[in-house]
Amino acid sequence: MSEPQVSNLNLPNALTTLRIVMVPFFGWALLADGGDSITWRLVAFAIFVAAMITDKVDGDIARARNLVTDFGKIADPIADKAITGMAFIGLSIMGEIWWWVTIVVLVREWSVTLLRLSVLKHVVIPAAMSGKIKTTLQAVALAGLCLPLPHGDAHGGAFDVFGTPGTVVFYLAQVALAGAVAMTLWSGYEFFRDVWRQRGSMRDA
Repeated sequence: MSEPQVSNLNLPNALTTLRIVMVPFFGWALLADGGDSITWRLVAFAIFVAAMITDKVDGDIARARNLVTDFGKIADPIADKAITGMAFIGLSIMGEIWWWVTIVVLVREWSVTLLRLSVLKHVVIPAAMSGKIKTTLQAVALAGLCLPLPHGDAHGGAFDVFGTPGTVVFYLAQVALAGAVAMTLWSGYEFFRDVWRQRGSMRDA
């Protein structure tokens, strides 16, 4: 006997939808006044952190209450990649992140996501520890870089009110970003390697 169909109208899907709705507001806040506004940078930081928290919470609720749906499986990774992608692009526009970093990360993220949602419907690739580390480092780095932190002559010294502690946090965020890029590439390699192995096993079966 098949299990009853789970309704798409549930709390995890509502939180996922909220994250998608947050994306344009986050982008606007991050880029307001060319990224020079302390207030709007703090608003962008708050939105980003809220999105990361709901990303964790909706998945935990869905699994704990058996509320996993096809909509959630598709919308959840899209919401995650949309908010982080907006952060990478916005920070690159403001010169906080090199464009090549953003391009490399987004190509990896969206290629893996699209592959999971298309040709891998019948191939299960479990989430690897490297992917979880990558996600954590990305969240920490992007959240830190969204803050109005002083660094060199950026933003005309408008952020100097945060002093030396702000500068330390900025460079710690840069270290986290470097780790995130490295883990993004490694986890992408592991994913495509596992896909190749599974497809090879299916052909040999």
